[in-house]
Amino acid sequence: MRLSMWVICLAGLLLSAGQPETSQAEGLPAYSLGYDPARDPFSDGRDALKLATETDRMVLIEVGGDWCSWCHVLDRFLNQHPSIRTKLHERFVVLKVNVDDSNDNAGFLSAFPPALGYPHLYITRNDGSIVHSQDTAEFLHNGKYSKQRLMGFLDRWSLQDE
Repeated sequence: MRLSMWVICLAGLLLSAGQPETSQAEGLPAYSLGYDPARDPFSDGRDALKLATETDRMVLIEVGGDWCSWCHVLDRFLNQHPSIRTKLHERFVVLKVNVDDSNDNAGFLSAFPPALGYPHLYITRNDGSIVHSQDTAEFLHNGKYSKQRLMGFLDRWSLQDE
């Protein structure tokens, strides 16, 4: 009996190995999942633009870091509101760019307007042209992210012809 339970557990582990965790979502590229000071935003940006072109989406660049409490609040908010998270990834290729003491990615970010705070969002067309810079504090209502404000932002900026 013990041996068969062990075999069942081992088989379950082997079958789940290599499968992304549900919280890491839906086959998203690594550059969409988190802030990583070791990642190259130029390379990730080229990949994001290529994917955006192939899928007819805009690119949403989210600048922040693991040190940023509001970045974590935004991630939790998106995880708690699957309809917003789904719309975000259906309409945009998300590129997270790290900024911290170990890597401020100043070379990459020099092409963009200055961030007013973190997280900060930039929207580009799939050709790389910048169409919008967004301070996420504008999504707050009574100290919390607003579902209506975020949905309005996604609806407004997800169209290529803007």
